[in-house]
Parts: sequence; C-alpha cells; structure tokens
Amino acid sequence: MSIAAELARFVVATAVDRIAPLALERARMVIASTIASAAMGSRIDSSRIMRELAKERAGAAQASIWFDGAPRLPVADAARVNAVMSDAAASDDSDLRNIAHIGTIVTTTAIAMAERLDASGRAVLAAMVLGYEIAGRIDEALTPGRTERGFHSSISTIFGAAVASGKLLDLSEQQMTQAIALAATSIGGMHMAANTSLAREYHAGLSAMLGVNAALAAHKGFVAEPSILEMPRGFFSAYGGAHIEDVTKDCGETWDIVTDMAIKLVPGGHPHHAAAEAAANAAIAGDVNPADVQSIMLSAPKYRTLTGPKHPTDLIGVAHSPVYFVAAAVADRGYGWVHATPAKVSDPVIAQLIDKVRLDPDPKPYPDRFPHHHGATVTITLKDGRSFSDHVDFPRGSGPRGIDWADVDSKYRTLLPLSGLPARKIEQSLRVVHEFETVRAVSELTESLR
Repeated sequence: MSIAAELARFVVATAVDRIAPLALERARMVIASTIASAAMGSRIDSSRIMRELAKERAGAAQASIWFDGAPRLPVADAARVNAVMSDAAASDDSDLRNIAHIGTIVTTTAIAMAERLDASGRAVLAAMVLGYEIAGRIDEALTPGRTERGFHSSISTIFGAAVASGKLLDLSEQQMTQAIALAATSIGGMHMAANTSLAREYHAGLSAMLGVNAALAAHKGFVAEPSILEMPRGFFSAYGGAHIEDVTKDCGETWDIVTDMAIKLVPGGHPHHAAAEAAANAAIAGDVNPADVQSIMLSAPKYRTLTGPKHPTDLIGVAHSPVYFVAAAVADRGYGWVHATPAKVSDPVIAQLIDKVRLDPDPKPYPDRFPHHHGATVTITLKDGRSFSDHVDFPRGSGPRGIDWADVDSKYRTLLPLSGLPARKIEQSLRVVHEFETVRAVSELTESLR
C-alpha cells in the first residue's frame, strides 16, 4: 500500500467521535486566530488584488469572501482569497516543526467547502484536525530538506486543504488517495520569495485553491499516481524528504494540532516569537532603561547570521527581522500588535537598540532537527556592567505551553475591528466560534462575517 493510500485509509476511517476533544478545541481556536489574522490582512494590497480577481471571474455561488458583501464565489476561489488575507498579515499560526501555516489553510478551505455543502460545525472541526494531521506529518518528513532546497511550506500545507476538503466531500478511501496524490503534484513555491515579498500570501492562496481542486477532481474520479510520495524522483525525493517511515506511524495516537500548532499572539514570523518574549522578560527582570543598554546578545543556532532587514520599513520586513523583535521587546518590555504599526517601525528608540543587537558566535547546538522547539536566549548588558538574561523555548500561544482562550479572544477583539466589521457582528461571530461544535450549518459563522 502506498503512503497516500495509508494516509487516506486513516482519514476516511476516522469519525469525529474518535478525535480527542482537545484537538477539536484547538481547531476552534485556530478558526478564531485565522479570522482575526484575515481581518488584519484584509486591507493589504495583496488581499485586495486577489479579491478583485476572484470577483471578476465570479462563478457558482458556493462560499463567501470574509468581510465582504459580494455574492458568493466558487469554493476554491473563496478559500484562496480568505487564505491570502490571513497569511498576508503574518499573524496567523505556525507549526513548530517547520513554521508551516497549516491552520490558515485547513480553516479557510474547510469553511468554504462546508458552506457549499451546508455542513455542520462539528464536521468542519473533524476535517480541520485530519487535514492538519496529514499536512503536518508530510512536512515533518521534509524538515529541514525542503527549506534547504529552497521550497516554501506551501508544498506541504496543500495536503491540509486537500484532506480537509475531501473529508467534507465524504471521499472514499480510493478517492482520498487520489486527492493526496494530486496535491503532491500540484504546487511549488520559493522560500526566499516568501521571506522578502508578497509571495508568501500568494503561496497560501495557491495552497488553498489547489488543495480544494485536488479534492474536487478526485471526487469526480480523476486518477493520479498513488505512489507519487515515495517513488523514485517522486515528492519526497524532489523536495528533500527523510524519516519517511514516520509519516504513517501511530496515526491517531496523538494529534499534531495539539502537540505542534502555535497561534500567533503577536505579529510577525514565528521563529522570532521566543526571542522577543525572552528579550521582554530580561528587560523586565532588570528594570532596563533603553538608554542604559550597552549591548544585546541573541543566542540560538538558527541565528548564525542576521536574517531579514536590520531596520525594517514595513510589515514584510518586521515579520522577518529578528533584531527588530528583540529591540522592540527590550524598548517596550513586551512585544505586541502595536509593533506592526508605522509608528513603532519608525521609533528611534527601537532603531538605536537594533544597532546594539549582536549574535552569539558559538551557540549551543540543538539536540534535533527542529530548531523552533528550542527557542532562543537573550542577554542584555548595561553600561554599568550588569547583565540580565532569559531563555524561552516555546512562545505563548503554542501547543507545548498550552493555549488560553483568553489570549485567543483578545486577539480576535483586537484585530477584527480592522476589517470594518461592526462590534455587534464581531461578538456574534466570536460566540459562534466558541459554540462551533453545536453549529448546524457553517453559514451561521460566515453570515456574521459579511
């Protein structure tokens, strides 16, 4: 049996009552997080462009674009636009093994497909958990190979879209195998372009759209190569896969959405959240005045060189600038949504501290291939010789530390007003997310977002 077939058998055989309640809860949390991030990204140019293109094409009225009063669009187009909005703000979720934004993809595709099918909230949650599981397992096998070869995580998040959509379509085992196989041969994406441009959210939109298309094609009977994942010069070979035997091992014993998903509670790239939190903790512990700082040491094997712009000027730069994260956290003794604003990006205090950030030339090596499981250490040295240091492995909002609904709700209420949605609808939609397991039709949520 091929790997795609084994994964398909697990997905098709797993009913919602076999999924751990905590996994279903985390799915509800990532719905709230994805919608909140989409609200922040709804006014960004990339989102506007994708929204306009989708409306120009129009088509079957199946699913809604969030925060828009336009008629419904074909499910793949709606999923694409909503995914672009969520990813554009660099404020959605990440998988801690590989910083793949799986939650954004399974949320946007499952909700869009559920609108088309008039499916229940509970069915959506099950589809999301299973889609996350398959995408996470496949991308774990690609870590760190795909990044070293230059490929973006969209080549794995597409499996989340295909499986979540396929589960809602009630694909047979054979059809689900084909959906996974089609997803494997559907998408590319360059990692470096995602780090420096709007290509990141373009990748997310393609992942959602093409994953939905793979499920729909399989549903119609389209047949691909079921062994494409493991065959010579196939998916894993092309993208640098390893540990292939783990992809199908112990399915259902734990859930990746519980163990490895992290929700962003602050903006920007997840690799730097632990560093920002450690910097803030050290600044608080030393009651640090920015004017008294002599130097700031950032220590972690992933910071061998300074990535991203040293002095960012926009959200893309902020998202990929570890020195900005650290300097902002020291300056303000914390790092939050305000640090994505133009006022903070141009703050002269933060700019001066950026120039004082140095990298540890000899950090202690990580014990495994998952650098984002081991965080970072920040040491602040003052002009009087005193120093204050803190280490954070997993940032707030991550599975290993636990995720608090109070934090998710705060994110939702902070970012949703950016969409233009009135306060009444913000609270109504958040209430629906909390009660999602009992929602009879997902339109109860999407109508509150229009």
